[in-house]
Amino acid sequence: MYPASGYSSSIEDNLFPLKYTLQIKGRLIVWDKPQIMGILNTTPDSFFDKSRVSLKKDQVLAKAGKLIEEGASILDIGGYSSRPGAKEVSLEEEINRVVPAVEWITEHFPETLVSVDTFRSRVAQLAIQSGAHIVNDISSGDLDEQMINTVASLRVPYIAMHMRGKPETMQSQTQYKDILGELLNYFAQKVDLIKKSGIKDVIIDPGFGFAKSLEQNYFLLRNLNYFKTLGFPILVGISRKSMIYKLLDCNPEDALNGTTALNMVALQHGANILRVHDVKEANETLKLFSTVYS
Repeated sequence: MYPASGYSSSIEDNLFPLKYTLQIKGRLIVWDKPQIMGILNTTPDSFFDKSRVSLKKDQVLAKAGKLIEEGASILDIGGYSSRPGAKEVSLEEEINRVVPAVEWITEHFPETLVSVDTFRSRVAQLAIQSGAHIVNDISSGDLDEQMINTVASLRVPYIAMHMRGKPETMQSQTQYKDILGELLNYFAQKVDLIKKSGIKDVIIDPGFGFAKSLEQNYFLLRNLNYFKTLGFPILVGISRKSMIYKLLDCNPEDALNGTTALNMVALQHGANILRVHDVKEANETLKLFSTVYS
């Protein structure tokens, strides 16, 4: 994925200052404004229960349709919870949770992009073959050495997120000497490897809540525009996370207002994709941001 013009860090220029293009299964997708990614989990244990849907066709399609109607241009399908302390899910179980949902959604909503949220190359391969368009990997290939080459062979965009360890252990690995410098260096090296593999389109995700303390999450959010020096779109996923509800002394169910506030901050600092549970509210935030800075 290549930017069409130079980088600027002012708030006024952060309303998607660059145009990005993606090649997806013969389609040229042009993004000239921030995108909203709606979360759809086919898991029984994701941390926010309203993002979950049982693996029944009518329920999956109803949830997908609602997210699309509210403004999602991308649906992110996950079958393995990555919350801290989440239970391990077998490969077979993850496939059984993800592939049918992808097939149903892409058949009924062919114009909507679908990403598969997985760190396993086999799940990514089967999901893309079943109709998905993007691979969203929380480990950037670190948890499956076949992932990057698999995505390259599939010729689809790749979302590379920063994380240390595994979901079960990541919160014990929050020690950094220079977190911003270390993440920038991580992505520079990772993107170089990804590009050399043959992957054309890359999106980066700082990984809010993944091997970061509450203070580190807010520091990264304040400095989000530094990641734009890498030249790739930035995905921000902070929806209802502990960095919000712990600070506000509430729970995920009551963290929508905080999520909305921080999504605006993310847009002001250069976010290109908002990954959210609540699409309607995110879309309203985007419209207000666009109006202020148009």
